[in-house]
Amino acid sequence: MCNDYEQHVAWGEYCKLMQELALPITEGQSALNLPQADEVRINDIGPVMRLAPEGIELAAMRFGFPPANGRGGPVFNFRSEGRRFGESRRCLVPASAFFEFTGARYPKAKHRFTLNDAPFLAIAGLWREGAGNQPPSFTMLTTAPGPDVAPYHDRQVAVLRPQDWGAWLALSAPEASLLRPLPAGALAHEQVRAEAQTPPGRKGRA
Repeated sequence: MCNDYEQHVAWGEYCKLMQELALPITEGQSALNLPQADEVRINDIGPVMRLAPEGIELAAMRFGFPPANGRGGPVFNFRSEGRRFGESRRCLVPASAFFEFTGARYPKAKHRFTLNDAPFLAIAGLWREGAGNQPPSFTMLTTAPGPDVAPYHDRQVAVLRPQDWGAWLALSAPEASLLRPLPAGALAHEQVRAEAQTPPGRKGRA
């Protein structure tokens, strides 16, 4: 499941696409609100798009909801099927790519996915306010895998095409029509790292 994504969306690219989509950006935002990162992992801070009174704003949030009662790990992926999100705080996670991993040996093979026919992608998510001095946090929603991801994982994050971003933030369309796998060929794939090989005479990591 996706616990690592790439954020190389440029500010000018973001503004241009938002203008084409007629999604207003809140005043006072700049490239500082869209920091670049080769990888954003669990517990890292990343920019998240959310609905504000003046339009769409980018807010810095921690990747992964804190565990309930302080037990267990952060909730970084949240199953979407059969759930209603009308009362939830919805958001979008802008990303240039997301990663999946395969194999049994470490480091595992690393696969990079991008959205075809769009300058960048956004992943449907939920966000929560932070407790005390903690920043707000976000989790990514997941669906069954589409044909582009199925060979590499049995689940995938809910990638939304740009024309559906506004509908998710305002929930102006049924959840089931938005939170679903994309059709074959919607995502481009490349393997960016091979699985580690066990040296002759040594056992692999358990």
